[in-house]
Amino acid sequence: MSNAQQQTILVFGDSLSAAYRMPRTSGWVHLLQQELQRTYPQYKVVNASISGETASGGSRRIAYALRQHSPSIVIVELGANDGLRGAPIADIEANLSSIIRQSEKSNRKVLLVGIQIPPNYGKQYTSQFKAIYPRLAQRHRIELVPFMLDNIQPEQFQADNLHPTASAQKQIMQTILARLKLLL
Repeated sequence: MSNAQQQTILVFGDSLSAAYRMPRTSGWVHLLQQELQRTYPQYKVVNASISGETASGGSRRIAYALRQHSPSIVIVELGANDGLRGAPIADIEANLSSIIRQSEKSNRKVLLVGIQIPPNYGKQYTSQFKAIYPRLAQRHRIELVPFMLDNIQPEQFQADNLHPTASAQKQIMQTILARLKLLL
């Protein structure tokens, strides 16, 4: 299939999607591209993820990424860095909502990828943070991966206990692909 006929899936995330501290070819986004080449060759994956990116930064950057890549599907995986910085829940939600709204223009489909933050931020903040993703998915009527790191074992995390190792990337890809298939 020629590149002109391919549809683009834009992965718009942070270090969890940017293959932090590992070769990019080991990350879940690259593994997703390989899987789609085999099963859905009409799609190509573009990774516009940046380590350290926030929902705030993403809301300012999304318009350019959409123009540059013209995706038919946008996978939004942001908010973790906002949460780790203790940003107000309302601000995180508003910025993610802005990214979703901008992505939905021109009939782009959106897959929202949920994340959770460590419990040391307090029960109230961590539960409010976790609730952002299902609330946005319901409000915008979009597909949701409730938690991208579901079923990742403690030994599959790097020393920081935040970033998965290369051994976890296939499981992350499969978790995301299960919901992405609903949009393909």
